[in-house]
Amino acid sequence: MKKSEYNILDSIDSPAELRKLSQDKLSEVCREIRKYLIKNLAHNPGHFGSSMGAVDLIVALHYVFNTPRDRIVWDVGHQAYAHKILTGRRELFKNQRTHNGISGFPFPKESEYDTFVCGHAGNSISAALGMAVADQNTPGEEDRKTIAVIGDSSISNGIAFEGLNNTSNQLNNLLIILNDNDMSIDDPVGALHKYLSEITTSAPYNRWRLRIYSICKRLGLINDRRKGLLLRFNNALKALISAQQNIFEGLNIRYFGPFDGNDVNKVVKVLNDIKEMKGPRILHLSTVKGKGFEVAERNPQAWHAPGNFDPYTGEKISKNRNSELWQEVFGRNLVSLAEDDQRIVGISAAMLSGTSMCMMMDKFPDRTFDVGISEGHAVTFAGGLASAGKKPFVAIYSSFLQRAFDNIIHDVAIQGLPVVFCIDRAGIVGEDGVTHHGIFDIAYLRMIPDMNICAPLDVDTLSGLMKMSTSLNSPLTIRYPKGKAIDLNQEITDLDPKVLNLCKSDVSIGKARKILSQGHAQTVILSIGAIGYNALKAAEILSRKGIPIDIYDMIWIKPLDKSVVSEVAEKYDHIFTLEDGVVSGGFGSAVCECLSDIGYKNKVVRLGIPDNWVYQGSISELQKDCGYDIDGIVTAIEKEYL
Repeated sequence: MKKSEYNILDSIDSPAELRKLSQDKLSEVCREIRKYLIKNLAHNPGHFGSSMGAVDLIVALHYVFNTPRDRIVWDVGHQAYAHKILTGRRELFKNQRTHNGISGFPFPKESEYDTFVCGHAGNSISAALGMAVADQNTPGEEDRKTIAVIGDSSISNGIAFEGLNNTSNQLNNLLIILNDNDMSIDDPVGALHKYLSEITTSAPYNRWRLRIYSICKRLGLINDRRKGLLLRFNNALKALISAQQNIFEGLNIRYFGPFDGNDVNKVVKVLNDIKEMKGPRILHLSTVKGKGFEVAERNPQAWHAPGNFDPYTGEKISKNRNSELWQEVFGRNLVSLAEDDQRIVGISAAMLSGTSMCMMMDKFPDRTFDVGISEGHAVTFAGGLASAGKKPFVAIYSSFLQRAFDNIIHDVAIQGLPVVFCIDRAGIVGEDGVTHHGIFDIAYLRMIPDMNICAPLDVDTLSGLMKMSTSLNSPLTIRYPKGKAIDLNQEITDLDPKVLNLCKSDVSIGKARKILSQGHAQTVILSIGAIGYNALKAAEILSRKGIPIDIYDMIWIKPLDKSVVSEVAEKYDHIFTLEDGVVSGGFGSAVCECLSDIGYKNKVVRLGIPDNWVYQGSISELQKDCGYDIDGIVTAIEKEYL
């Protein structure tokens, strides 16, 4: 029998088995987990750097606390791979982020150890506080422990501050662990990051203060009601003596640290020392992103989610591509526009590289702003810039922009400010799964008065829309998907070029274009955005089967080209709409509303994402599941046509 390369890890199928080990075995457990992560993530990519850095913390948490009764609430779940491996999913982890595999993030439907959904940053403190307060109000559960683990600069998120503010005002025993790895997806920004990099608290001081407090309580000199007053006096005295104010203790939250979060035995000792303390506490741990893989430690930004790589050398295995990505087309065009227009400024929320706003930062650093993981602030900040005469381009992933919904309405749309929202990763995004798909933006934006919404089919149209936006004096949304941008002029098609109209790059607001006309067609597809390429490929297949179809690239969701909608209502027997987003309230709904207004009675088939959650898998697999991949379009039309 072949000897396993994981002598200890192979015997751990639950945290209970981990807790049976002697503490001197924990360092070896951490080493084996890192080895396992490197081996698996090399060929099945995921979030590498954060999870490597958090291994020691995760082992210590499950060793000290009685999980799953004691709850660990993760923030930005891409640091939690070791948690999945230790909680009965070691073998399943080999297929994480794949179609019908496990999620790349903690997900309560997947395991009792996953206490809360955590694909987006900032929610752990609020969620964990709710659990901790619930336990204090449930007889028999008062001794249950709740731990919030927040990292990757999520502490700078607005909801994290709201959670911290309320933690000090509620009766709870919440432990907050700040996993400070000096990194988000891009370099961390803001005053709080600088503060955290400098803050220190003496371990002897903490022991002295706890001892004095215990003596006073035992002598009846202090009770829980007077505790806050004493804590505030103590913090003020400490700040006066040390000339340093601790922001957490200023909120009446006990602070411990910073400690080395990559020393598993040190973390175990500290957790054991503070786990029975009453009241809210924050433990500040410093960890190294990519810990245990030297090349990742040297360049943590590039190793956040590196893709495929050689597990021995660290050399990245890149896929050959001959075309730009959508975000690269955006970044290149933005720089070009900014060279000619001094009003243009760029804004990103901790995603400079992911959105290619880094191109703008490189060329115009004084006109480019990374506000950190603060999407709501990004939008309102853009509104302020626009009100003072600037032309802000705000590049944010679709799923993250959801958190700024009120800011879009209140701080931009009501005032009609000319902010351009460049929504990246719009539509199905693939392996990141349910928390990251950008499928709701059409539905939640098109209800907003005076909001203009468009989606380009190809690179020429994106360039035209961005150019047009500089002269628009109202809010504009441009949405585009993840992946390779489509240059239709270079695509090989079996369709007769005489029936194609693919070269028109000049755009006018609210105007669609007919891109395929086969003559005497009874069926038409009204498509929006890059998913229209699927329609063109489906048309090739249907043409060979003797079913001609026409296709309109609508470009605009709002204002919708009502003249085109009226035209197709008169001309075609079968109308299909196609979108890379939810059909409930989406582009197809807008078309149906318009058809209803003009009295159209026939059936309209809306192709897109049905009214259910879509999990992880490749983009093509998930489009197939939802019925709007190329074959799905062909099948839907054949069903109606025949």
